Amino acid sequence: MNNQLKDIFFQLLRIGLWGEGKLTQISPIPVDDWNTIRKYAANHTVEGIIYDSFAFLEEHQLPPQSLRLKWAVRMDQIERHNEKMNQVIAEQFVFFSNKGIRPILQKGQGVASQYRIPNHRISGDIDWYFEDDGYARARNELKSKGIAFQDTAGFSLDYDLHNVHIEHHKKLFDIRSPLKSRLLKKISSKYRNRYDTLFIHNAPIRLLAPEMQLLQVNAHILKHLLGFGIGLRQFCDSARLYYSLVDKIDPIALEGIYRKAGILKWIHLLHKILVDTLGLPKSYIPFPYPEELDVRWMLREVWYSGSFGYNDERFKGGKTISTISVQPHASKRFFLNFLRYFKYAPQEALFYYWVQAYSKFIGKDTD
Repeated sequence: MNNQLKDIFFQLLRIGLWGEGKLTQISPIPVDDWNTIRKYAANHTVEGIIYDSFAFLEEHQLPPQSLRLKWAVRMDQIERHNEKMNQVIAEQFVFFSNKGIRPILQKGQGVASQYRIPNHRISGDIDWYFEDDGYARARNELKSKGIAFQDTAGFSLDYDLHNVHIEHHKKLFDIRSPLKSRLLKKISSKYRNRYDTLFIHNAPIRLLAPEMQLLQVNAHILKHLLGFGIGLRQFCDSARLYYSLVDKIDPIALEGIYRKAGILKWIHLLHKILVDTLGLPKSYIPFPYPEELDVRWMLREVWYSGSFGYNDERFKGGKTISTISVQPHASKRFFLNFLRYFKYAPQEALFYYWVQAYSKFIGKDTD
């Protein structure tokens, strides 16, 4: 994608994300360019956000009708999947709660609720965290119901239910440094009784407190940047969270959490991208960041990697090492990302790869 078309792409993304603004492109966009925009929107799982920009475009700026119809069909699929996910979330929350297990919904539909049009956010799966010994108890409930699941790297398990992918997580945050374990337990204990609640099909779904949601979502972004990359949708998630939760956040406490977790320098990079690239008003960033930061390199990596690095054209056709990853050039990509992010989150860069290997080969439940 050339720079002019990329600029149009980000204009459309900002318009759809915030529901305001105009496209500066005066002449009609050729159909081939629209197909390229659609391809990159799919790669970054922001098809719904780009689609939401169409309501703000002039007639001559819109995609051809045939493409709009295809896009509308895709939106119907996204909406149906989100509704199915909501049904499963409500069903599982009630089931686990009736068993005395306390589930907390992570990311996904909880973040979607902060969007202008929640059912246009693409959600890949349902993520649950469980208080106290809930992870083990929930795992046993799956076994008793005969639900086939697999234990996975990263101290998690996953399975499919009603054609919806679901993950259970032992860890509340994607902070990999073991030196931060005691700190994270202390922080989560402090916010233990400050949950937000989201009603889905009349079920009162527990969400993390605002500061905890931001730490969870943003640490998740960093985790994937250290791996194979992550798409723009997760950055949109972060922007919408800051925008929607600004009045609930304690800025001093949040900055302290990021600093103690060892990721504040990287958070500054994230904040600058949210403002400069995604159009989040700077007043919604809870504390200042250094203005001279150069974030172009990180934005470039995000742009090429797309959603979890699956379609990074720079590494297609490379050698795959199955013990490390199914993705090509795994070792090279890990090493390059270690070099990129060590300066900004040294402990996470050091321990990410060790924990990934440990949790894949040693740390999984095997009963």
